[in-house]
Amino acid sequence: MMPVHRVCPAWRVKRAAVSKNRRGTGKHLWSDGVRTIHVFKAGSGGGTTIAVRRIRLADLASALRSGLGDLDAGFSHYIFAVLICPVTGICLFALAARMNAWHLIYPILAGFALIGPFAALGLYEFSRRRERGLETTPRQIAGVLRSPALPAIAALGVWLLLLFLAWLYLAQTLYGRLFPQQAFADPASFLWAVFTTRQGWSLLLFGNLAGLGFALIVLGTTVVSFPLLLDRDAGVTTAVLVSALALIKNPLPVLAWGAIVAALLLIGALPALAGLVVVLPVLGHSTWHLYRCLVQVDEAGQR
Repeated sequence: MMPVHRVCPAWRVKRAAVSKNRRGTGKHLWSDGVRTIHVFKAGSGGGTTIAVRRIRLADLASALRSGLGDLDAGFSHYIFAVLICPVTGICLFALAARMNAWHLIYPILAGFALIGPFAALGLYEFSRRRERGLETTPRQIAGVLRSPALPAIAALGVWLLLLFLAWLYLAQTLYGRLFPQQAFADPASFLWAVFTTRQGWSLLLFGNLAGLGFALIVLGTTVVSFPLLLDRDAGVTTAVLVSALALIKNPLPVLAWGAIVAALLLIGALPALAGLVVVLPVLGHSTWHLYRCLVQVDEAGQR
């Protein structure tokens, strides 16, 4: 079990003001029978104080071990095996072949790291429920879609989608500048051009530098945002602020976590995406445990 209760220096996040319902319970969930939609402000948890802990590199290993434990205890890898990985691989190959766009396969695969925090909601919920001794059936996990924080989660998901589209646009633009009016009939000829020409090396250099920039933006805004929203409905503003503080407070561990995610995704994608069957669920579960290590929430009452 991770040392989530270890006492360590923390930065405090300003308490979010929460409007009360008619009965004065402080729960911003329902009003006159109509669900209150909130995105940027906290929906519940008046009097909540969120602290960002200092962590060590060893805590990353602990998070990964806990993620493996969740994978072993759950069914999440079957979802990725049966649906996500094969469908993604077939769609990528079909798209590249039809549009002669072999150069977009790598950016799309790399984009998994950009949209992954949103795609792993079910994995966070599984780990959250298992940690608290609650049922972890598929029906219970699907309850995440009824979370009061769903509008905020969706808004942050749109942010990641926009970043993903911007990354693809930049990758296409860079390719067009370096290989104008040049099409490759198959992936082998494209790879030959990438690794044996000056334009290809420029594509690798500037493309990966741009990807690094996008990855840092995602890391700094969402490293713990989605688990926090799922756990406490703190609002987008607070969730992003806490993620930014986590990076500022723990630059080496959080950047190392980003490198671990990128390396595991690359390793998992190499054998025809087969490795992602294990890698994606482990990273999703582990992100929940990293959140529990990084963030301490002091609140009267818990979801």
